[in-house]
Amino acid sequence: MELISLTPLDLSIAAILVLLTALLSQRLALGIERRLLIAAARTVVQLLLLGLVLKSLFAQSDPLFIAALALFMLLVAGYEVMARQHRGFTGIWGIGIGTLSMFISSFSVTLLALTVIIGVEPWYSVQYLIPLLGMQLGNTMSGIAVSLDRLTQTAWEQRSQIEARLMLGHSWREAIGEIRRNALRAGMIPIINAMAAAGVVSLPGMMTGQILAGSPPLEAAKYQILIMLLISSGTGFGATLAVWTGSRRLFDERQRLRLGRLRERISEKH
Repeated sequence: MELISLTPLDLSIAAILVLLTALLSQRLALGIERRLLIAAARTVVQLLLLGLVLKSLFAQSDPLFIAALALFMLLVAGYEVMARQHRGFTGIWGIGIGTLSMFISSFSVTLLALTVIIGVEPWYSVQYLIPLLGMQLGNTMSGIAVSLDRLTQTAWEQRSQIEARLMLGHSWREAIGEIRRNALRAGMIPIINAMAAAGVVSLPGMMTGQILAGSPPLEAAKYQILIMLLISSGTGFGATLAVWTGSRRLFDERQRLRLGRLRERISEKH
């Protein structure tokens, strides 16, 4: 079946629905209409620019340009993790924890998929590398952001209990152990829910896109299974590394709680 091309008018109709949602938010005093419209505008601009960039990369397949795009995606994801924290880490650690965690988890899982599972030649083929890496970074970013936010916020709220455990002779790992486990659970819940509902409640995005593009449904399903499994492992590895590094950062070398290393993000006014 031939792929049906979308016109600007088609996209405009979808945009009108977003505007109606923003008006509903204003009517109900939800206070999210501005963020919704900005996010929608960013989606349009960013995806159109990405389409133009990928079109150029498909024509050239230059490893340097591909590496530059992958690095840019990683840095933006690291910034977004920091921007979503109510109480984030100060200094370079604010962006460094999330960025490093995503680099180790997302890049390693994507590289494994390209070289061992799919067997792409060359492994940096932009047709496979950028979509796979983008899905890994996007989902890992969400898991890390939720985990770190839960970690820092709960540590702040339970600082007296943590300090009491330290005074009783507990190590920093024991003092914050339950908080760390709860943070990891929170970060993994979205991907667990997505996997549990896939094919029953929802039709995942990649599978939908492949079917709309004309791929056989069974082949699309196999690729979606691969992606979901890779995303779950990448999110788990990334969130674990981020929470471990972040919880260690909450204590100094003498195992004293140092919440002064956190900064409170100013709430947005609506």
